[in-house]
Amino acid sequence: MNKFFKNNDRISAIEAQFEAQKIAFAPIIFQVVRTMRDLGILEIISQNKEGVSIEKISKQSRVSKYGVQVLLETALSADVVKVEDELWNLTKVGYFLYSDKMTNINMDYNHHVNYLGLFNLEKSIKNEKAEGLEVFGDWDTIYPALSSLPKDAKNSWFNFDHFYSDSGFLKAIDYLKTLNPKSILDIGGNTGKFAFLLEKESENIDITIMDLPQQIKTVKQNIYERDSKRVSTIEANVLLEETKIPKGFDIIWMSQFLDCFKEEQIVRLLKKIKASMDENTQVCIMEPFWDRQNNETAAFCVINTSPYFTAMANGYSKMFKYSDFEKFLTQAGFEVLEIIDDIGLCQTIIRCK
Repeated sequence: MNKFFKNNDRISAIEAQFEAQKIAFAPIIFQVVRTMRDLGILEIISQNKEGVSIEKISKQSRVSKYGVQVLLETALSADVVKVEDELWNLTKVGYFLYSDKMTNINMDYNHHVNYLGLFNLEKSIKNEKAEGLEVFGDWDTIYPALSSLPKDAKNSWFNFDHFYSDSGFLKAIDYLKTLNPKSILDIGGNTGKFAFLLEKESENIDITIMDLPQQIKTVKQNIYERDSKRVSTIEANVLLEETKIPKGFDIIWMSQFLDCFKEEQIVRLLKKIKASMDENTQVCIMEPFWDRQNNETAAFCVINTSPYFTAMANGYSKMFKYSDFEKFLTQAGFEVLEIIDDIGLCQTIIRCK
């Protein structure tokens, strides 16, 4: 496991004070840069490699000179743009903010899904309840609400979720195929993207998705539209005491699912899964553990997804360190057989018996 953020106190007092101001003004900087992106200002600057004047940006973007100037000066202070002889250009940071897919998906997700609700983060921490979710309606958790979120929020949520999980799907499927399963139970399979890809990439593996009614409704529609033959569904809330995990599967698969629960729920669910297994059944869990990332940028992104869970998703779950998660497996009576890192952008697969 990697030891990230170990040298984060090796700057001078003056430098530390400046870094502190960046945090204090971070919401302003975020909205300024997002506004520049969405108004096309970052694109205009990017297209003018020799630099561009405020007047030209104003004319091309149809934003007042005042508005352009306010945005540019904050972006300058945040090292997003640079200026020489009154001509403005993007910095390397600005380049990534304009053109990097991951950065833009993260930005959309934080703006449309998290920004307003995070105002209630303190209240969420105190109450262990997703108090920020009230900006979208009267829900206890975000999961039943996903299909009814406002369009931008819904699209941003699924784009974010799929960007990180989908990046590992093909490699994960290649790995699962080496285990020669005939049947897989996908707990928390969401809209079925993984299941349908598995069906496409394999010839003889049947996969059953077990999820909440709202998600299964979407999956059933997808099954119908695709004329799928090897994807089936089970409608259930696995947290309910009366819900049993069906038996007879070769592999029980969970992808970015267990991070949706608190520690005691994870252990309880794992024990429930264990009770459904025979000696030939294996469990494969795919999660983005921040201490198993291959670089600090990835670890940073994974860690900073946790406040979403606190304020917006449910109030009590988070992204885990593997060293913490391994304890849940032990408590539930599992033995780790294999750990495979670098699955897609940020995933790790744990295979257990």
